[in-house]
Amino acid sequence: MNGKNAKRIFFILLGVALFLVFFYAPQFGPAVDPSGKAFALSQQGKAAIGLFFLASIWWVFEVTPIGVTSLMIGVVQALFLIRPAKEAFRDFMDPTVVFILGSLLIGLAFTKAGITKRIAYKMLDVVGEDTRKILLGVFVITALLTHIMAHTAVAATMFPILVTILSLYNGDNHDGKPTKFGKALFIGMAYTAGAGSICTLLGGARNPAAVGFYTEFTGKEVSFVDFSIHLAPFGWATVFLIWALLMVIYKPEKSHIPGLRAKAKSEYAKLGPISKQEKFVGTVVFFALAMLVLQAIIPALKTMDRSVPLLIAGILFFLANVLTVEDLEKKIPWNIVLLFSGAMSIGFCLWQTGAAQWIAIKWLGMLAGAPWLVFLIAVCFLVMIMTNFIMNVAAIAITLPVALVMAQYLGVNPELVLYGATAMAGMPFLLLIGAAPNAMAYESKQFTTGEFFVSGIPASALIMGVLVLMTFTYWPLVGLSPLIR
Repeated sequence: MNGKNAKRIFFILLGVALFLVFFYAPQFGPAVDPSGKAFALSQQGKAAIGLFFLASIWWVFEVTPIGVTSLMIGVVQALFLIRPAKEAFRDFMDPTVVFILGSLLIGLAFTKAGITKRIAYKMLDVVGEDTRKILLGVFVITALLTHIMAHTAVAATMFPILVTILSLYNGDNHDGKPTKFGKALFIGMAYTAGAGSICTLLGGARNPAAVGFYTEFTGKEVSFVDFSIHLAPFGWATVFLIWALLMVIYKPEKSHIPGLRAKAKSEYAKLGPISKQEKFVGTVVFFALAMLVLQAIIPALKTMDRSVPLLIAGILFFLANVLTVEDLEKKIPWNIVLLFSGAMSIGFCLWQTGAAQWIAIKWLGMLAGAPWLVFLIAVCFLVMIMTNFIMNVAAIAITLPVALVMAQYLGVNPELVLYGATAMAGMPFLLLIGAAPNAMAYESKQFTTGEFFVSGIPASALIMGVLVLMTFTYWPLVGLSPLIR
């Protein structure tokens, strides 16, 4: 048995052992919230925590294809009676998963129509041949798009563009191995999609959800403008710091790509005038994205699930023969779709069994009487960790109500808790299941799940540092004091 296989078997058994330890462990004590209400942890909740550790270890160390680990999540829930099979596997086709599938279809249509090459060549013509500027240009465009589009749709749009850029970087003599430039390119895209998505209420469902909880608990409204004034500087500071961090961790092998600008111009010229197919795809995607943007404004559209416009676009592409059955069978990364199916299933499992709420209350309960800065950092750290494992909306829904109640007891400004928690919920930098852009970036095969995790440690520390910096500098300037006046 070689070392690699022995390591794989070790982590398989470690994950199984942790699950069994939690499953058969004696009952844990209840969690008590600030009002004195006790939350007991059921046997199903205890087993859900064990399954959470099992899945995490298998995902991080890739002991089996990540989609297969997702299937295991559903099987274990049914086998050990954590949840009925009907519930465990129903989450595999949750609307969020379908939204990701629709995003992938749009990205595939962009590629087939040739739009991605056109955008990539034009961008390279503008930013030039310096690889650092190329990476910065990609990150800035990604972050800008998330101001008006959900970050999942942005990642699907950017992915094929980045593939084109990477092929130009590699040239004709590439041996197919991952490069530092490729790692920085795709990991950076995932990270900056998250950072950009916290800048407006349109970047992700977690943003309006957090504002809704805040309004419900405090009775105060937060406008679109107020939200952006407080979080846009946070998001953009993170974008540039992520770029600087990745230039250290994955410094590109080449500082310049001689002749790249000329090659980009030449390749762009070969594309010729914009084709009818490009116009069709562009128009369909424009209207699909417009519907998503208008959801925040038009009351009649608010009840429509956000997956619907993207699926309509996908169906139209098949009807117009832009996409074919071969594309559906061979070019859709079903491993990634299954990854998110499993992520939704374990997220709902933790939520419905009460395990997630028990964890949150236990953690925050230890902060009674803590200084306001310790409380803020602890709340935001919990959200940051939870959002790497479960849906960011769920992480907000679990943590924010408890944190807002505790903030009143400690005299901490609840608005500070709102913005800090929302920022952390948008930037899961450790695990692929934390956000769709992470999983889409992995499809590039430029990095392993372990490399993503290791890169995410300093990146996560960095955003915690930005949080503290914003708390003492920018936020007080715009009227956000840390304590209730």
